[in-house]
Amino acid sequence: MRIVAMCWLGLLAGCVFGQARLPVGSTETGANLPPRPIGVGDLLSISIYGAPEMSRTARVSQEGSIRLPIFKKPIEARGTIPAELEQRVADALSQAGVLVDPSVVITIAEYATRPIRVAGAVRHPLTFDATGPVSLLEALTRAEGLSGDAGADILVTRASLDSAALTQRISVKALIETADPAANLILNGGEEVRVPEAGRVFVVGNVKKPGAFPAGDGTGISVLKALALAEGLAPFSTKLAYIYRPGEGGKQEIEVALRKILERKAPDVVLAAGDIFYIPDNRGGRVTANVIEKAVAFAAGTASGALILGLNR
Repeated sequence: MRIVAMCWLGLLAGCVFGQARLPVGSTETGANLPPRPIGVGDLLSISIYGAPEMSRTARVSQEGSIRLPIFKKPIEARGTIPAELEQRVADALSQAGVLVDPSVVITIAEYATRPIRVAGAVRHPLTFDATGPVSLLEALTRAEGLSGDAGADILVTRASLDSAALTQRISVKALIETADPAANLILNGGEEVRVPEAGRVFVVGNVKKPGAFPAGDGTGISVLKALALAEGLAPFSTKLAYIYRPGEGGKQEIEVALRKILERKAPDVVLAAGDIFYIPDNRGGRVTANVIEKAVAFAAGTASGALILGLNR
């Protein structure tokens, strides 16, 4: 009785923990993407019901077709899914008078190696060959994870059956923080995984630590938060600050009542990605927007993104 009880406990534990996390490579997470089309080099298993002597394996040639001994001409396979190729083989058997109403089952016994490219805001961009299904998390792990500049989304692009590019946007939060199985897509090769960089807000001028800071999840950050990231104001700050915002007609200058915001006498202002937030020094005149843009461009080109140029006269 004790042994039986232990067996039942083991089975129960396996069920509970098995439901908590899908195994890497599970095809369930790829159900929201189109079926992968058959490609060159794939090995197909062809079974014909009632005619086992005709069942065999066939590899897709460089021309994209398969050859079966009972047919004089090859059958085009590249770009189809197994269900479509099953119908093509069944039609060929009927037209050749070999079988009446044949039932054909085709499965992909072996995928040819296909590259998966991981690029963008990852620690080690790379391209590797997928010899089988690979989860999105596994692909990112091979790239040593996301870098500190990663944005809120991951873009997965793959070719569809009509050769058009299909791009799916996956939330980083859903994939990593909440571990949503639907976000952990299954990659079969031929995909590009790109992690766009997060937008940045540049804080320059009379602050203790000028720099380029992430603009949050795309909604921007407040002036108070930007000042906190820049470790606060340096001495001799002025009552007013300025936002230089990119637009179609060039940079737009927006005046900010900085002192009133700090004293809670005016509402906080939201800084959007790409904004330059400039705090002048009251010991001298304002620096021109052109000088600020040059300093920001210099900083954006450095590895750290730190703004090390003095911007006050």
